[in-house]
Amino acid sequence: MMGEECEDVYYCPKSMKELLIEMKDTSELMVDLAFAAVVYDNREIAEEILRLEEKIENLGYHMWVAGMLSARTVDDAKELVGVMQASEAAKIISSAAGDVAKMVLLDIPIPLDFKLELQEAEETIIRVSVSEDSVLCDKSLGEVELDAETGMWVIAIRRGATWIYNPNKDTVVKAGDVLFARGHDEGVPLFVKLATGKEYEKLKLTPSKILEDLDMAVNLTIEMKNTSELAVGLAYFALLHNDIDIAREVEFLEGRMDEMIIELTRWVLKSAKEIDEVDQLMGLLYLASACEIISDAAEDLIKGVVKGLVSSKVVELAVRESDEIVTQILVEEGSEVDGKTLGELKLATETGMYVLAIRRKGWWIYDPSAKTKLKAGDYLIARGTRTGEEILKRICSRKRV
Repeated sequence: MMGEECEDVYYCPKSMKELLIEMKDTSELMVDLAFAAVVYDNREIAEEILRLEEKIENLGYHMWVAGMLSARTVDDAKELVGVMQASEAAKIISSAAGDVAKMVLLDIPIPLDFKLELQEAEETIIRVSVSEDSVLCDKSLGEVELDAETGMWVIAIRRGATWIYNPNKDTVVKAGDVLFARGHDEGVPLFVKLATGKEYEKLKLTPSKILEDLDMAVNLTIEMKNTSELAVGLAYFALLHNDIDIAREVEFLEGRMDEMIIELTRWVLKSAKEIDEVDQLMGLLYLASACEIISDAAEDLIKGVVKGLVSSKVVELAVRESDEIVTQILVEEGSEVDGKTLGELKLATETGMYVLAIRRKGWWIYDPSAKTKLKAGDYLIARGTRTGEEILKRICSRKRV
């Protein structure tokens, strides 16, 4: 369920922190829903995204009004700069999600390879129907703690003709519900098992016959999607901790994004002459453009950090109190994770936390793989829920005798 909306542009009984939390959570939800709409060709979700885009615009107006009413001194104005930058970034991200949703409504095709590859990606989106004998039936999401148990986060539920977007811990799952969830691929089999009672059968990809090297373009587009999401996660961490090193990495990722879109555009222009129908190639460019916009928004978020400006307390609180948090946790010597790889630990499945980066003795490992081994003294930057954060803290702590 989404939060209560404020329709009156001139007055809203919410604080700037509450407004920013709602804008951040809604814009991130929109990105997840947008790719779910594309993967499953779901017009209903796409239409909901456009409604949420209007909501973000409305919340943005309230932010400006609240900001104008709050700034009474130069110090107040400086504090509000970061808040308004974060608000504008959320609007940009929501606009990019809206662009992706319009692909579905305008029937802009994309290669089947992309849809299937996204379902099989490390961070994936899945759709599953809840069976009558599922252990999830008649239980709230808070009771089953799917995020911590499976590493999957339910972003939407279709119940007959009704939709529940961004369900919370009190939302009760019913037999026949269709769950849309985002999370780590390792958690998919367990999630499917809990929802259906059946073993998960991995989809077999049938290669496209459009072009022999289409898989390169598809993989590049998926890398752009992953990079844009990584940039946003790191940007919020940089804001929360006023970390200039992470902020610089966000800038690097944005630069890499520019390189990738040039590479993809060059490939599309070269390949277009080889086929009669170029619509699917256009679809890839459309998706890539949206990803670039999201990474640009991430770069906007950290401009204040790069310039050495003091981080806004309102922004820090909003990042910390939002639905999805970004945290930093120390790996202690003798802990459960010390000396083990991420693949062995299955942290995303066991805790619901996704490791974005690792700080190791002044060096950084960004977007670590399953082969990355954790060591005592590492600082993990991870994204997920507060429940998952507590679990991750516990297993990263030294075992007490």
